[in-house]
Amino acid sequence: MPEDRSLDRRTLLRLGAGAALAPLILSAPSLAQSPGTTKIGVVGSGKLGGTVGGLWAKAGYQVMFSSRHPDELKGLVEGLGANARAGTVEEAVKFGDVILVAVPYAALPQVGRDHAAALKGKVVLDACNPIPGRDGDIVQEALANGVGETSVKYLPGTRLVRAFNSFGARSFASESHRAGEPIGVPIASDDSEALKVAIKLVHDAGFEPVAVPLARAREFAPPEALFRQALPVSELKARLGIKG
Repeated sequence: MPEDRSLDRRTLLRLGAGAALAPLILSAPSLAQSPGTTKIGVVGSGKLGGTVGGLWAKAGYQVMFSSRHPDELKGLVEGLGANARAGTVEEAVKFGDVILVAVPYAALPQVGRDHAAALKGKVVLDACNPIPGRDGDIVQEALANGVGETSVKYLPGTRLVRAFNSFGARSFASESHRAGEPIGVPIASDDSEALKVAIKLVHDAGFEPVAVPLARAREFAPPEALFRQALPVSELKARLGIKG
């Protein structure tokens, strides 16, 4: 089982380059940062959601992958063993203490509308990217207002962390728990306790988290240069201007 490397607030702020995070309003979910006690719901079980969710299942987390047609996920969950199961989106949102959302960015408003009550107060890891030519008008909104701020708008009441969006499923599959310097995964939020949850989950997926305030989420989303870059953690920190 991966070691518990959850971070205290001083370390978290150092990762965020000393930026002040917004005061915590809601109490943190009682996750105890343990695979044995934390359940994860995956909304969008395609290449990215299936890969990252699979890394957590292998690490000991209970993971529910979801689809409008759960039977289509049979091969995925059977390959991952007893820690994986399939359900509808509604079931996965209800099941998870933490929710990974990995759908086309244009689908984000619908997810927020359809599941607002069940998502309220939950830590949501937003791996969705606004892609021109696919996602329509919401792309310009995200570019104008910031991708993190736009996601918060469409997933109101959640404890949102931008995470697992900076590179693709193939790199998550091949670089997890690699030998030598780990690959860095940038994450962004203004909720310090939600960031702690995300930090633990990034570690347990086999990567090194680099935390920044939500306003900096645009720096590792399209069309910026850090998007689709799976970088060693020291290089990622250098590119983000973070020391240490």
